[in-house]
Amino acid sequence: MPVKIEVFYSPTCPYCPAAIKIVRKIEKELPQIEVEEINTFTVKGQLKAIKNGVYAVPTIILNGKERIVGVPSEQELLNLISKTEEK
Repeated sequence: MPVKIEVFYSPTCPYCPAAIKIVRKIEKELPQIEVEEINTFTVKGQLKAIKNGVYAVPTIILNGKERIVGVPSEQELLNLISKTEEK
């Protein structure tokens, strides 16, 4: 089952590039991953953030349910992907 990963970020956030880099690295390793980067400085991004209860960046949401706020380690993200695939 594919895992959709949404990365909510801000262009002014000093931590967001690191979170995006980790997600993109894992995307290259796992073909079942689909990644969407959501810029919270756009109206569309702000509305999506509000809808998903995102109040801090970076926030990574998997399949609309599981989430990580902040920059995860690769292992932390892989564990969450594994957990999400099992559901």
